[in-house]
Amino acid sequence: MLRHLVIHNVALIDKVELELNEGMNILTGETGAGKSVIIGSLSAILGERVSRDMIRTGSDKAFIEAVFNVNYESLSDIYENLGIEPEEDGTLVISREFSVSGKNICRVNGRMVTLSVLKEIGERLVDIHGQHDNQSLLKTEKHIELLDSFGGAAIEKLKYSYREILSEYKSIKDKIKKLSGDEAERSRKIDILRYQLDEINAAELKPGEDAELEKQRNVLSNVEKILTSLTVVHNILNGADENQTSVLDMLRTAGIEMQNAVKWDDTYEDTAAQIDDITYRLEDIADEIRRKRDSMEYNPEMLEQIEDRLDIINKLKRKYGNTIEDIIKFRKDIECELEQMEGSEELLAELQKKLNEVEEQLYSKACELSNERRKAAEILESRITEQLEDLEMKKARFAVNFEFADDCDNNSRNYMSNGLDKIEFLISTNPGEPLKPLARIASGGEMSRIMLAIKTILADVDKVPTLIFDEVDTGISGKAAQKVAEKLALVSCTHQTICITHVPQIACMADNHYLIQKAVIKDTTRTRVKKLEQNDKLMEIARILDGDNITDITMKHAEEMIRNAQLIKNKLK
Repeated sequence: MLRHLVIHNVALIDKVELELNEGMNILTGETGAGKSVIIGSLSAILGERVSRDMIRTGSDKAFIEAVFNVNYESLSDIYENLGIEPEEDGTLVISREFSVSGKNICRVNGRMVTLSVLKEIGERLVDIHGQHDNQSLLKTEKHIELLDSFGGAAIEKLKYSYREILSEYKSIKDKIKKLSGDEAERSRKIDILRYQLDEINAAELKPGEDAELEKQRNVLSNVEKILTSLTVVHNILNGADENQTSVLDMLRTAGIEMQNAVKWDDTYEDTAAQIDDITYRLEDIADEIRRKRDSMEYNPEMLEQIEDRLDIINKLKRKYGNTIEDIIKFRKDIECELEQMEGSEELLAELQKKLNEVEEQLYSKACELSNERRKAAEILESRITEQLEDLEMKKARFAVNFEFADDCDNNSRNYMSNGLDKIEFLISTNPGEPLKPLARIASGGEMSRIMLAIKTILADVDKVPTLIFDEVDTGISGKAAQKVAEKLALVSCTHQTICITHVPQIACMADNHYLIQKAVIKDTTRTRVKKLEQNDKLMEIARILDGDNITDITMKHAEEMIRNAQLIKNKLK
């Protein structure tokens, strides 16, 4: 929903701020007051191209900012692509600044973006129906989505089933493509796989082998340092010669003295035993150190073998994985791939058979989906045609055109994510005229009424939250105007609706009414926007009815119209 709009230095507008709400937002005012400038500014903020002529005379640049409340899911992919963190309350701020020098700056939540990104966001937030086209219904690719949404659960269930089969179908096709490539390329690939497999198998790798070899290399590379340390420790414990008092000698002496103390006081027995135990343990340690020292020797041949082995392992790591486990996994993968490629003819035959079976299921499901769509299309055509009749377009015809892409290209159908259907909405507004695509309807007012008819039917499934109708009242009055007003009120129950109008029946439906006025201040013409309270709204409806010649009868007529409009709106809620 559009909450707030700020416009600076656009056409007659020096500065306008507009607070908008849910439901029906009506903009009225004299011709030339600036209503269309506001809609044009909204188009600019939604990514439409702008002219420097839009910049207010005497200003170097124009600035427009719009604040929306959005559902994160509707823009999640764009947020992620841009790296934008969504606000917790769903606020989205879009701004655009353009200057006479041609500089154009677009921002989304403070992040600079391209005009194409702005347009993509705009298409999901607002539909403008009238002279400023930002209409999702004019985009043919949207028609199938709208029809499917209108068709409801039955179509959605079929689409889900169809897409599951399509995923399997594409997977099989990819495997076939991979296996049935150029014969020379296939032979080259097999040679490469065999070479890789032979190289890895020749190494006879064992998990954890590299860590053990690193440990052995570390020992052999530092034999002299280890021997020196062992000798020093052994000499400290056992003594280097007869003249050196060792730790063990001192402990033995301490043990003898403690035994002497025990003779006189048996409370020292435990202490004496502990000293004896420590002495025995140190003697064992000293013997162990001596044995290891005496058995240790520098073995350059073994060190060289270890270095060579580690070199082989490291070369394989650089080619096939960071660890031995990765290399072993890589070997299993290429064994499987090689087996498939060498037996590709048999495998290809199996895959082709499977593809044919899955393709048969897929085609059948695509036909089911198309049939279900055609049922929904008949209902949609009937209901929209009824709406057009209500809008005084009694000779108009609406149709859903189907193209079922059944042709095979290279023995393969072009299965799309939505099936084999190509859908387009067509319209004929006058007797004898052929059905044409919506985009080829010339009249802005006519187009707006057609869009209103379609929106009335698709209101519950159309995901664009804000609708703007400009020129929707062109060329209508009386009964037709009343019908248009009622349908706008109906649409506004599910969408924020903004409507520029000169017709009192439509203006009476306002939940929020804004008067656009042109004022001359110090010889400068400026546009002003005023939100009308109840009494002001009554006066504006009277003005629309009879211009400046407002009488008591006009006021009573305006009061009655507003009262009747409120009754209609109450029934719709």
